[in-house]
Amino acid sequence: MRLLSIIELGGYPNLQPLYRRLGFDVDAVNSQRKARAYLKKTIPDVIVAEYIFQSDFRDRTSNLETLMAVLQKHPQVKVVVFYLPEQAEKLAMLEQRFPLFAKIAFPIQPDAVETVLRAAQS
Repeated sequence: MRLLSIIELGGYPNLQPLYRRLGFDVDAVNSQRKARAYLKKTIPDVIVAEYIFQSDFRDRTSNLETLMAVLQKHPQVKVVVFYLPEQAEKLAMLEQRFPLFAKIAFPIQPDAVETVLRAAQS
């Protein structure tokens, strides 16, 4: 299985060893722009991304809307989102429009990520 890790801000442990231990082929990018370019060539089984709410975007409320719109053509891709608890309400609004496989609140615990990714593999 292929996993795309989108790390824009970080602030959590390096999870790539965990991803590999679970048997994923891992690709990582550091921006949504690079993620969209990646998706033109490769469709992963799982995407792990950070939810970043930004009220100053003109036509969207976060970093994920464009990515999720692209993924509507690929509903089999499981999206796991890391989010700040204080942004849960905004993330819920995104989730009304775009399905997420799982959400994990900061602080990110590797055990929680492992549980979610094992479920994504089944």
